[in-house]
Amino acid sequence: MIFKKSSYRNPWTFVPTLYFAEGVPYFIINTVSLLIYKDLKISNAEITFWTSLLYLPWVIKMFWGPFIDIYSTKRNWILYTNLAMMGCLSLIALSVQMSNFFFISLCAFTVAAFISATHDIAADGFYMLALSPEQQAFYVGIRNIFYRVARMFTEGVLIVFAGRLATSLGNIPLSWSLALGLTALIFGGLFLYHRLILPFPESDSQLSPKEIKETVPFVEVISSYFRQNKIAATLAFILLYRFGEALLGKMATLFFKDSLAVGGLGLSTEDVGWINLTVGVISLLMGGILGGLIIAKYGLKKTIWPMALALNLPNIFYVYMAYTQPEKLLVYPLVSLDQFCSGLGYTAFAVYLMYICKGEYKTSHFAISTGIMALGMMIPGLISGYIQEKLGYPGFFILVCLLAIPGMLTLFFIPLDEIENSKAS
Repeated sequence: MIFKKSSYRNPWTFVPTLYFAEGVPYFIINTVSLLIYKDLKISNAEITFWTSLLYLPWVIKMFWGPFIDIYSTKRNWILYTNLAMMGCLSLIALSVQMSNFFFISLCAFTVAAFISATHDIAADGFYMLALSPEQQAFYVGIRNIFYRVARMFTEGVLIVFAGRLATSLGNIPLSWSLALGLTALIFGGLFLYHRLILPFPESDSQLSPKEIKETVPFVEVISSYFRQNKIAATLAFILLYRFGEALLGKMATLFFKDSLAVGGLGLSTEDVGWINLTVGVISLLMGGILGGLIIAKYGLKKTIWPMALALNLPNIFYVYMAYTQPEKLLVYPLVSLDQFCSGLGYTAFAVYLMYICKGEYKTSHFAISTGIMALGMMIPGLISGYIQEKLGYPGFFILVCLLAIPGMLTLFFIPLDEIENSKAS
């Protein structure tokens, strides 16, 4: 046997695939689903409302984390979720051929969202169990890279593939069935690969409910988070800082796809895929890298205001595009600059979330913060389609610019001085 049961394997053999498998479902559920429903003639209001609800598992995933420890091992949970994701994607691929596709696919997307959030918990836990502290520090960059590779695959390659199939076959539902079916096969392959390759860390054993209760004081973890200094300002910051971006996020894709007659840019599915692949994700990644370097050199307090402006000022580009409906060649640089600035702005946000997680419960506090962050992205998305249908694209994007202001105002109230002093000491 080439592969045998082992407590150790080289992390290069499983960390990349583990985090590729973590990213692909997230971006299919929260981005690709928009294009599928748009191509299948669902209204913007329905698309944004129902797909925004799919954020919910990532909002509340911290509450079922203990069950991942109590029942079975992290390794088994990874395998279960890989296999279950293959089933969900297969069902979605079949459903788009049906007359009642919207209900069936939405149910499958909902199940897939819970499976994906569960995989996140298991994968992150397995990462800490299978790697030494030194390896964890080294491979954190590798896992981030392959998570972004997953984004490039789903928002770029997969969408371009579906768009080209739609053009060549003349059948949009079939093109999405084939694209999603391919992704289902990939998850079948990931299941088999992980079953053979993932190590069996000695510490990866299920705990009893009593052990979990004794090990993790959940009430104290949650209450200690909300006892932090200026917690109200921090919560307002987490919920509002990305409010404009959250409103814009889902509508930008629909704006690209909508016809010129209704105020959109009239781009094809393939065009959207190429925009995402060639300028969107790459620019976002470069902005994130530069943002990290700037914060490391100058500190968060000095840089958070410029980065907040970088996050929100490019919203004006969408106002311009809504009024002028420019040619495709101009869309590329505008989207590229917007995504680059978004990477800068998000980096400041992410660093703040890490800085406020202190003490012995910092890992759990970070999970709470990211759950609140997901809620802050979900709520604006729920109403964005309805607002756009009432105001039209120009009015909607102007409102996006205005609603970015409250999030920036929270910067006056969050405890930046306290954070800088605690990091310096």
